[in-house]
Amino acid sequence: MTTSSRGPAGRSARVNASRRSSTTALEGTARRTVLPSGLRIITESIPSTRSASLGIWVGIGSRDEAPAMSGASHFLEHLLFKGTHKRTALQISAEIEAVGGETNAFTTKEYTCYYARVLDEDLPLAVDVLCDAVADSLLEPADVEIERGVILEEIAMHEDEPSDEVHDIFTEAIFGDHPLGRLISGTEESITPMTRNQINGFYRRRYTAPHIVVAAAGNLEHATVVRLVRKALAGTALDSSPADPAGPRPQKRVRHQKPHTVVRNRDTEQAHVVLGGVGIGRLDQRRFALGVLNNVLGGGMSSRLFQEIREKRGLAYSVYSYASQYADAGLFGVYAGCAPGKVDEVLDLTRAELERMAAKGLTAEEIARGKGMVKGSYVLGLEDTGSRMSRLAKSELLYGELMAVDELLARVDSVTPDEVNAVAAELLSGPLSLAVVGPFDESAFPGRAG
Repeated sequence: MTTSSRGPAGRSARVNASRRSSTTALEGTARRTVLPSGLRIITESIPSTRSASLGIWVGIGSRDEAPAMSGASHFLEHLLFKGTHKRTALQISAEIEAVGGETNAFTTKEYTCYYARVLDEDLPLAVDVLCDAVADSLLEPADVEIERGVILEEIAMHEDEPSDEVHDIFTEAIFGDHPLGRLISGTEESITPMTRNQINGFYRRRYTAPHIVVAAAGNLEHATVVRLVRKALAGTALDSSPADPAGPRPQKRVRHQKPHTVVRNRDTEQAHVVLGGVGIGRLDQRRFALGVLNNVLGGGMSSRLFQEIREKRGLAYSVYSYASQYADAGLFGVYAGCAPGKVDEVLDLTRAELERMAAKGLTAEEIARGKGMVKGSYVLGLEDTGSRMSRLAKSELLYGELMAVDELLARVDSVTPDEVNAVAAELLSGPLSLAVVGPFDESAFPGRAG
């Protein structure tokens, strides 16, 4: 379904040259432009590559949804690839694939991303296709019904993956009925009655220019990307500032649940457990110390938990620790998958290790290794245009600044043993919550939480 116009008003593709934008230089070859609409464009030129990655990042996620609209952000992510005034769903995917590119999207609790990776010479096409999909989706009623079925199948599939489900149960155990505790996908009860008008209203109210960052990295010129984006968005709702400019996200105060145990009975061959508690927010300066701590605790094959539970005792194939950080809250947890009969021993060993680390701290050798892991994973993770593009967008959307690589490495190096041990004492010594998926009932874990 292709038409000559881009909507009922026959939107013009001309860019109004009189409307000025502001551009600033960032670290290295990174540049940032803010359009008059409030939409931000940030790029990094990497001339040595022959590819380019583009992402349209919307600062809206599942935590921005009312309870009745739980899953709307994820639902919308599916629908934006289903067709515009200019392209059908097939054309959206076929135009990118015809040049060997790839495109996809994902939704998180605090943002949604639509991205493409193409040859550098095909970046103009990627900009046009992605901007078209994000700014001018039709949300046809028939497509809403098709994607409703797809999402319900996705929810059912997720419930058949206990190693994933246990993390959602744990998150809810920490955050309760706060939006951070809900499933990103929504539930069958919220997705089934959601109407096209509700989704369209969410789309038009939330997908406004000040909420959006367009990021690109690869063999490109910043000015060219800005010109391409302005041309692609000309005449769309994202070409002008909203009547009600986007301010800070209205926050529902995060209230953490009291530590408790949640058991989901499943007839599984393996038990899946997560033990943990409240963490820190992503802007907390202790996040660097937490990164070091996490690596030593359960971040790799040399970590304490991996060595103690898998290498020395063979109790679990998979065991690791992790931290999730949001604007104003966070959590940390330890995951293990093991035979049901070994759960008690795994939990006892895990709790003992947490208590030991909280009381005695880390050795100098462990801290040095933890720092090396943080630095190495960060730098090695920037070896392709997709990761460089993501770094740009997250810096702009989540942190408000682009920290130079050398500055970040120096910040990790500056972490002191006292800082790491203080975080360990605070996060690992308190009462903890426990989530379990496996062939158990609640009575199987008396006194495990708290």
